[in-house]
Amino acid sequence: MSDEKGVDAVERALSLLDCFDGHSETLGLAELSKRTGFYKSTILRLAVSLEKFGYIRRQADGQFRLGATVWRLGSLYRRGFNLGDIIRPELKILADEIGETASFYVREGESRVCLFRSEPMRAIRHNVNEGAQFPLTAGASARVLMAWSKDSPESGNEAAIRAAGYAVSKGERDSEVAAVAVPVFWNDGAIAGAVSVSGLITRFDDALIAKCATALKEAVQRLDRGGALVR
Repeated sequence: MSDEKGVDAVERALSLLDCFDGHSETLGLAELSKRTGFYKSTILRLAVSLEKFGYIRRQADGQFRLGATVWRLGSLYRRGFNLGDIIRPELKILADEIGETASFYVREGESRVCLFRSEPMRAIRHNVNEGAQFPLTAGASARVLMAWSKDSPESGNEAAIRAAGYAVSKGERDSEVAAVAVPVFWNDGAIAGAVSVSGLITRFDDALIAKCATALKEAVQRLDRGGALVR
């Protein structure tokens, strides 16, 4: 087998894993074929290797779901940041105080990944899964990560976001969701990630946005005073 074919096979297998976006825990063969554009026979061949190494599981009904290896690698990824014990308590404080979902995002290339989140005790809330990946083109957290990333080009509003110290988004990625986000920095001044509060857009009036911005900045100040974000 040539190197080119080897790389192609890996990319196809990874494309199969990328189909699991958090919206559905299981996917059938027809849906995987639709999302990837691969023949069903190709998917079945890839699935044999992925299942062998624990990346996916095929259930008795023929549906596929992610396997334990994905969770193990995700846990190692989060552990590498060594932030969970530090960030999670602050997210819970924010979720309890504001009554909306609090999340912590980091930048991964041209995407943002939700590492940690805490949800409020209310029936209707913005649900964000840890490990969920979104583009950097929309959302308050994306705006913050771009505004304070040294390698990001200036597109017009980054200076205003830096001056305000926070970003607001309404209906950008999801038409029914609004969010407020602030940056979190390492001790050397580099951006570590973004902390956000998000919820239904109908609840995010000017008063709640101001409350979120204040609460988020206070959370970051507590982290700074504790000297927690050292690398």
